[in-house]
Amino acid sequence: MLSEFMLKVRDLHEEIRQVAELLKPQEMKDRMAYLEAKFNHSTWNEIPEEELREYSRLKKKYDLYFGIWNMYDDLKTLTEYAIEEGEVNYLHEFEMDYNYLVEEIQKLKLELMFTGKYDSCNAILNIHSGAGGKEAQDWTRMLLQMYAAWASNHDFQFNILDWQDGEDSSVVKSVSVEIRGENVYGLLNAENGVHRLVRVSPFDSQNRRHTSFAAVEVMPEIEADNSVELDMKDVRVDTFRSSGKGGQHVNKTESAIRLTHIPTGIVVGCQQERSQHQNKEKAMKMLISRLVAIKEKEHYDNLSEIQGEQSRIEWGNQIRSYVFMPYQMVKDHRTNHQTSNIDAVMRGDIDEFIFKSLAE
Repeated sequence: MLSEFMLKVRDLHEEIRQVAELLKPQEMKDRMAYLEAKFNHSTWNEIPEEELREYSRLKKKYDLYFGIWNMYDDLKTLTEYAIEEGEVNYLHEFEMDYNYLVEEIQKLKLELMFTGKYDSCNAILNIHSGAGGKEAQDWTRMLLQMYAAWASNHDFQFNILDWQDGEDSSVVKSVSVEIRGENVYGLLNAENGVHRLVRVSPFDSQNRRHTSFAAVEVMPEIEADNSVELDMKDVRVDTFRSSGKGGQHVNKTESAIRLTHIPTGIVVGCQQERSQHQNKEKAMKMLISRLVAIKEKEHYDNLSEIQGEQSRIEWGNQIRSYVFMPYQMVKDHRTNHQTSNIDAVMRGDIDEFIFKSLAE
């Protein structure tokens, strides 16, 4: 049995070597040495935040990679010794170490998928209902619950920033949430696009099947970015009373803020915080994040070229379909990955869809 186990351990050597080819550890080491030298000759105030994030990402991957090699060498050496000595009592312990090593290799593979400039950032998630009235607004509510469950599954923080009720308070016209955690944007960026629902509508007295759409927009939460310079003359500021799930001073003070970037038509809002000043500060970060995300994704040179949200959402060009009737299936149209366990998906089990999309 130990000999068979040893073959499994040796198979991991090739897998780790393939990861090393993608990781390029020597280049990472050289880059970290360059950044460390630069940090040593600068004060903390002089070091760009982007370089600090880059160093943190590199060190995490580098340490994880060499930790994996050390675990592999230890397990291989101990297994070889146990075979020579005829010790079989340690097999269960070795298998536990093997399973942990496999998990660490998978973790490193996942880290290698996050190569984007903002992948390590927190994310701001916007969900907008499409045409279809209350049915589409209920689909927006369902997607909000799905992403809240996904965040909870990963121990990420989930905070509602802005909320617009639909035809009544039981459904949602649009919502903005902040999700905080490690590599959240890198993960959720795969969810950008139109999501399609097919089901028998609970709002249809004739029990007819309806098709509804909601657009999911994900952007990195960016503290500051020199590539975007906002002229406040181009930003209209509207105040209103907080309402819905995001409001804390509900219907008491006009603490909620909505910002409209006039040249692009982009609108953001925040009603989470207690004061108007805090909400405005948060909304400004959201606006900058959205402009930077669009500028990066569409390769725009200037803000004046960005046309705003409506030019980027085309109903019917869905990335994923959720079919409740006449059969049960969730299918991603980019990767063709699908599952019939729609209940698990709506409880936040969407990692397979995310990882398949990242791998593509």
